[in-house]
Parts: sequence; C-alpha cells; structure tokens
Amino acid sequence: MSKEPPFTVGIEEEYLLVSLRSRDLDNDPPHSLVEECHQLGGGQVSPEFLRSQIEVGTKVCRTVPEAKEDLKRLRRTVVEVARQHGLAPIAASTHPFARTIEQRHTDKDRYVALAKEMQAAARRMLICGMHVHVGLDDNEQRIDLMNQLSYFLPHFLALSTSSPFWEGEQTGFRSFRLTIFNALPRTGLPERFASWGEYQRHIDTLIRTGLIQDTSKIWWDMRPSWRYPTLETRIMDCATSVDDSACLAALVQSTLRMLYRLRKGNQQWRMYPDMLLAENRWRAMRYGSDEGLLDLARGELVPFGELLEELLDLIHEDAVALDCVREVEHARTILRRGTSAHRQVRVWEEAKSRGASEREALSAVVDWLVRESASGLD
Repeated sequence: MSKEPPFTVGIEEEYLLVSLRSRDLDNDPPHSLVEECHQLGGGQVSPEFLRSQIEVGTKVCRTVPEAKEDLKRLRRTVVEVARQHGLAPIAASTHPFARTIEQRHTDKDRYVALAKEMQAAARRMLICGMHVHVGLDDNEQRIDLMNQLSYFLPHFLALSTSSPFWEGEQTGFRSFRLTIFNALPRTGLPERFASWGEYQRHIDTLIRTGLIQDTSKIWWDMRPSWRYPTLETRIMDCATSVDDSACLAALVQSTLRMLYRLRKGNQQWRMYPDMLLAENRWRAMRYGSDEGLLDLARGELVPFGELLEELLDLIHEDAVALDCVREVEHARTILRRGTSAHRQVRVWEEAKSRGASEREALSAVVDWLVRESASGLD
C-alpha cells in the first residue's frame, strides 16, 4: 500500500428541534435561527431536509479529542440560539411522538427535488444520523478499507442506537431509524468493489443515465465521501451524549487504522457473505447490544460484550497512536449503562409506572433528551 493515510476525523450530527412548551417538533422554526447558528458556528451549522432538523459538522480534526471539543462548541451554539426561540435540539434519531405528516421540508432545490422523486418515502424521513469521516487520501485505500470495515458496521450501530420510538409507538427496535431509511434506493450495506476504477464505472453509469446527479445520492451505511478525501461511516444513530459521539468516532477511526496496519503486513480482514453481515445489521437494529451478534469466524452467536472486548483489544495499539484511548474505552460505559435507546425506554417505563399517561410518558422522554443532549458541553 502507499504512504500511511492521515486518519483525520470529522463528525456530522443531525438534531431535531423541539418546542420547550409542547415537547413536539417545531415544523416551522424562524429562518433567523439557522442563520444565527450558521454565523455563530463559523459556517458549520446548516439546515437539513426537514425544517425541524438542523445539522452540524466539525472541522477536519487531527484527533478525536479535538473533534469532540469542536462538536461541543457546535452543540452549545445550537442549544443557546434555540433557547432564545423557546426551542431545544435533541440528539436522537427519532422523536418519541412527532407525526411525519405534520412536517415541512426545507425550501431548497436539492430537497424539493428529493421530495418530488421519493414521494411518501421522503415524507417519512423524520430521522437523524451521525456520520464519521476519516481521512484516506488514496482512492484505492478507501475502497479496500471500505470492503473490510463493513464487517464492523453492525457493532458501531449497536453502540449508537437512539431511535426506539416512532410516532408515539414503542417499536421494540433499538434503532427504528434504519427501517425508515431503508425505503430509499442505494441504502444498506455498501457494495464491494475490486478497485476504485470498478467503483467509478458503476457510479458513472448511474450519473450518465440521469439516475443520480452525483454520489451524494449514494446513501449506503458507508461510502467514499463525494466532497472530501474521506471514508464516511453513516450507519450510526445520532448519539444523545456527546461522550458517546466521541467514542463512536474513535472506534471508527481506530478500526480503520487497525485494518490498514493489517493490510500493510499483507493481511486483511476476511470477507464474509453479505447475507451474514446483513443478519448482524438487522440484529443491531432490533436488539442493539442486548442479544449478541454472529461471530462469523466461529459461526455462532456471541454476547456483544465479548465481541466488544475483542475489538478493543484489536485496536488498542491504534487508539494509542491516534490519542483516543479514553474515548475508545468509553464503549464499556455505553454497554454498562445502555445506549440512548435503552435510557429513553427506561424513562418511559418509569413514567408509566408512576401513572403517567402515554403522552406524558413520551414527553418525559423528550425532557430527558433535551437535558442529555445539552449535558457535558462546558
């Protein structure tokens, strides 16, 4: 392989804007809110597909601790500006009870075209995600490492889950978001390619025939970024805790470096059939970290905690080199106390046990999300 990649890191997160009075989404927040966030955030805050969404993106950072500090600054900016309008951001992939039919999409050409093409599938896109970019400036490296990293995507999803509710229903899923996102074309696990040239030929076919305008319309769980020389991991739910966000970014970055290190030694992670990877992906959606995943080398279901310890051992050397050992090891805390999805369901159950109505219990979840999304930002 060519020279070692930079392994820079960037984090993008999408938030939902809720009314502090009703706890419902604000489907028509003031235009000035996004504009002020954009200005105060140094141009790193932007509108999303729905008016009730807002997106932040860190700078290109050398380390995860650096990216975490920038993410905290951006979250804090959105929290403070939103509060002036009686609103608050929640860092979760779905809202506990908001209705998709009541949402409005942002009046931008790109979003208008998306709504027109995707119809009802787009109107249901009341979901938010977290994307992690890792700098890989060699195209062949990006394809090679994308092929290998696919194995670990369900592991990352299991630690990120934050969408157990949908339109007032406790869905039984830890990540219901992906059941909604899967309705779009070009989603799911990434395709495998023998080379950058093969990938580019497939993309060129889609562009030449007018099916897509550019690779921003490739919505796989992981993709070569269309804007940056990065590999962009997209499978994860939006983490409610900023500490969890940093942990997930560190896991992605360190795992990529581990795979690069293996490749440099003329080794690589074994490729497994897509149907088995897809089974782990579904299990992570449904159960999160609760029921274990298939260990494809052993051919058996293994408790998630055991798989996590194996991964942490594999990437320890890389976490040291990338200065993110603390962030990587926070994964044990996530597993012990639960992801956002676990904690949301716990809040809902506790409220119900105290005699709260369904709406009151779901509103209690929103209140918890508001607090937790804004915690740890000092």
